Amino acid sequence: MTKIKFGTDGWRAIIAEDFTVDNLSRVAEATALWLLQNYEEPSVVIGHDCRFGGELFAETTTKILCSYGIQVHLAKDFVSTPMVSLGTLRQNASLGIVITASHNPASYNGYKLKGAYGGPLLPEKIEEIESLIPEQSSIKADTLELSTFITKGLLQFIDLETMYCQHVEANFDLKAIRKSGLRFAYDAMYGAGQNVIKRLLPDAELLHCEYNPSFNGQAPEPIHKNLRELSNLIEFSGNIDCGLATDGDADRIGLYDSDGKFIDSHHIILLLIKYLCEQKGMKGKVVTAFSVSKKVGKMCEHFGLEQQITKIGFKHIVGTMIQEDVLLGGEESGGIAIKGHIPERDGIWMGLTIWEYMAKSGKTLQELIGEVYAIVGTFAFERADLHLQEELKNRIVSNCQNNLYTKFGPFEITKTETTDGYKYYFNDEEWLMIRASGTEPVLRNYAESNSLQNVNLILKAVEETLLSSAPQQLVAEDMR
Repeated sequence: MTKIKFGTDGWRAIIAEDFTVDNLSRVAEATALWLLQNYEEPSVVIGHDCRFGGELFAETTTKILCSYGIQVHLAKDFVSTPMVSLGTLRQNASLGIVITASHNPASYNGYKLKGAYGGPLLPEKIEEIESLIPEQSSIKADTLELSTFITKGLLQFIDLETMYCQHVEANFDLKAIRKSGLRFAYDAMYGAGQNVIKRLLPDAELLHCEYNPSFNGQAPEPIHKNLRELSNLIEFSGNIDCGLATDGDADRIGLYDSDGKFIDSHHIILLLIKYLCEQKGMKGKVVTAFSVSKKVGKMCEHFGLEQQITKIGFKHIVGTMIQEDVLLGGEESGGIAIKGHIPERDGIWMGLTIWEYMAKSGKTLQELIGEVYAIVGTFAFERADLHLQEELKNRIVSNCQNNLYTKFGPFEITKTETTDGYKYYFNDEEWLMIRASGTEPVLRNYAESNSLQNVNLILKAVEETLLSSAPQQLVAEDMR
């Protein structure tokens, strides 16, 4: 029996190895049992992204749930995670299920759970479902037909994409964006958001907005190394004011200015706080993950906002968002949610908010960032991933646990925080964080300093320190 464990953001595994119809059926059956324990008449919204087997896995999940008498609203075509979350809230459903591996490579698929409020299911609820996963499913999904459940009234199809686009139209000044004279580019990374900008802003320059379940051989994570084509398009065209990218399930954002320079999520979070407070007169708590820049604290002080720092994983942020008045919840990885929408990361929603900010202010993205720097000071941030054998990854984590690192090259550690991973401070402006990925065989290194040059020096020093005594066979080829 394969042990199934939910990570930072759902259960993910390699298709045809651990992510199989049989294992998915086990998870779906546990979900059904949990729903029946917690709701008198449970209902579920189910959708899948653009990955291999998405329709098969969504239909398998549907068959298992319907077999237990649970009402299912199934998206017929691929949809984004925010669409499923919005649909869950709008349908008053008990739960949302997204068949997606988000930003992971095409060989992966996954299973995300969404609460009735339209955001990630809380960790304690996920643990309850995990505890119910049987050694094997009692139902053979391949012997069942969807038509049977349609006839019984247990299955209905739902157009989540249209619902989402109408929600956007009702909440944004799209007329101002369209008439601003600004030119925008959007890179869907072959992901599930690919139709939205086509429908809402058809004049935008579009990249990778077609179906390609292999993502053209590249992981659909909106970070600069994966977005060179978008960056080059902006830089060499000379007439694109801002570029937006979203990941495989469109809940993460990547952003570029008119020079083709990548704007990380820390800067996006700061821009959003400033726009919502200054231009829209909104207030509320700011909830950020442990890996987010300390500059967010300075922006919160400027506007008199309370900040709360959580473990990494949006499921930790959403617990506060559904209980308190929260202006923004955000992660370093590009997952951000704001007041006025669902308590869910949404790359397209955040991108449209920035575009609306630009359109209504009449300012370039660079000018708006300059205004942010006037409040919090200049800074740079970067993340470097080390692809390591599990043995070496665990050895490094053990070294961190045992406080074996006192410096990285010339950077001496003055303070350590361990909320989630290991954050090493060198001074008030410079820090490094080491954290093992919850979904991939990767060790993530994050660094912040007052310049990109210093950030790169820190990352180079930490890589040399971590790998200096490592046996070569434990280091992935691309790290040698």
